Amino acid sequence: MNLAVKNISFPKARGFTLIELIVATAILVILTGMALPMARVTIKREREHVLRRDLWEMRDAIDRYKDAADRGAFQAKVGTEGYPPDLETLVNGVDVNGKKVRFLRRIPVDPMTGTNEWGLRSMADDPTSDSWGGQNVFDVYTKSQGTALDGTPYKDW
Repeated sequence: MNLAVKNISFPKARGFTLIELIVATAILVILTGMALPMARVTIKREREHVLRRDLWEMRDAIDRYKDAADRGAFQAKVGTEGYPPDLETLVNGVDVNGKKVRFLRRIPVDPMTGTNEWGLRSMADDPTSDSWGGQNVFDVYTKSQGTALDGTPYKDW
């Protein structure tokens, strides 16, 4: 009997070992876990930027309407104190010397609530109140109950 062991050569195995796969997966999980909170903060920051821009745009339109009414460019409704009666008036415009003047292209969508429903304040309303008296639109705010990255409530912007 020949008990000699033959030297069998195997071709070099290619691929990853189980340990290498587990380590690589663990690294990816850790990196993903770190990236997700940063992505959420980035998305929230972008929404806050859009909210600030939309509020500025609507408040600027309200101010331009008020300035035009105070200059006598058009006859404002009685009891509105020169402010628009609603946001739709800023979009639909008013007749100034035979021309339609629009102050706002469209009512923007609130990035925090996903609707174009905004909180409104009139001159007669209490500044801390969430109810609108309906006389005019002196100010706008978001109806979101969320808190900004700086800790302030969105509705106070």
